[in-house]
Amino acid sequence: MPATPLAEPGPVSHLARIVQPADANSQGDMHGGVALHFMDEAAGMAAMRYTHGNVVTAHVDALDFHLPVHIGMFLEAHARVVAVGRTSMVVEVVLEQEDRFTGERTMTTSGRFVMVAVDEHGKPRPVS
Repeated sequence: MPATPLAEPGPVSHLARIVQPADANSQGDMHGGVALHFMDEAAGMAAMRYTHGNVVTAHVDALDFHLPVHIGMFLEAHARVVAVGRTSMVVEVVLEQEDRFTGERTMTTSGRFVMVAVDEHGKPRPVS
């Protein structure tokens, strides 16, 4: 059963960090895989808050890299559940960078993650 869009999306979960040299390539830009990992973590947090239980990532959809993120930038993920199926949720995640010297904020990356609620045995369970 496809997920049904929520009339009122779930609460926004925020996750923040600073981009370190180990996160970046030789040009000083954060690796896409690091961004994906950070976004997946934020999506999981939003889904766990929504279901009050464990979740797993089932699918990553429509991941778009809009701007590079440079070493030293503050990075914040904003994630929220926007649609719900029987056992799954669609979570939209947006990454914003903030220049620590100017305070300027820009969206860098966006994506949609499908998360599945699971029980203590790792089996899908109804979203509650």
